[in-house]
Amino acid sequence: MEGVVLESIGGVYRVLLGSDDPGEERGERPGEVPGEEPGEEPGAGRMVDAFLRGRLKQERRTGDRVVAGDRVRVGQGEDGTWTVEEVFQRRSELVRAGPGGHRPKVVAANLDRVVVVVSADHPPLRREQVDRFLALAETCGLEGVLVVNKADLAGDAGALAEVVELYRGIGYTVLPTSVMTGEGLEPFGRILHQGINALVGPSGVGKSSLLNALAPGLSLRVGEVTARLKSGRHTTVGARLLLLPGGGKVVDTPGFSDVGLWGVDPAALPEAFREFQSLAEACRFRGCSHVHEPQCAVQAAVEEGKIDRGRYQSYLDLQAGD
Repeated sequence: MEGVVLESIGGVYRVLLGSDDPGEERGERPGEVPGEEPGEEPGAGRMVDAFLRGRLKQERRTGDRVVAGDRVRVGQGEDGTWTVEEVFQRRSELVRAGPGGHRPKVVAANLDRVVVVVSADHPPLRREQVDRFLALAETCGLEGVLVVNKADLAGDAGALAEVVELYRGIGYTVLPTSVMTGEGLEPFGRILHQGINALVGPSGVGKSSLLNALAPGLSLRVGEVTARLKSGRHTTVGARLLLLPGGGKVVDTPGFSDVGLWGVDPAALPEAFREFQSLAEACRFRGCSHVHEPQCAVQAAVEEGKIDRGRYQSYLDLQAGD
């Protein structure tokens, strides 16, 4: 029978049987995770631990062979052991450069949205990091949402408002949130209850705390931020697909700050910066890189203050492979 991979632990895949998927290419209907109802296969809604069949280990796939969110077909042997027999084609995947930048790292599959979570402080917000996470979502063809957590810790309310205004002005949904005050939790919940979302961001920004506030029954472990480095400690070991009460699914990912893009043609990189797109047609040269060409509309917009200079520097760093 079919199911969805919730997580991978040491080569063992936890699979939710009978879970539906909104992918149109397989003719399945969107909806909540079903229980065992008339017309469903026996065992629907049950979680099993399965091993990867040997021949699947030889298949060529992007990055990891099976990740959270993958749709699979599993079978049970006479000894009761479950195996992953087939991995269905992904309708989307969040993929970044792995350690050292030599191979792809698929974070999760079959997503609708990437929710980038950073903190207003503790650890401090780094705008160049925000730009990289949003560019990652764009290059993977996924909707990006920005959540600035720990809004109650923002020492400079004006600086926080500036960040919110900047990214909203570009066209992103931006939510300041706080588990302590409850700010932004309601709209945050509304977003997560739509489709399949991945929460990404550096360690210590409060991803698990936000999920616990939204669905206390998840009881996710929460780490502390070291005072000396103001950086978080990982509490999520691997990506996990969680089912939210009332519908919606979210992939909780381990914190990472090294956001390297994978397989992105430098000529396509301007498309990851939304504010460039309306200006590109005014550039003198078709296919302008917006780096060194004369009469470049993007560079002119930076000089005129119409494009944020920090955003443009993030673009230049990505173009340079930094």
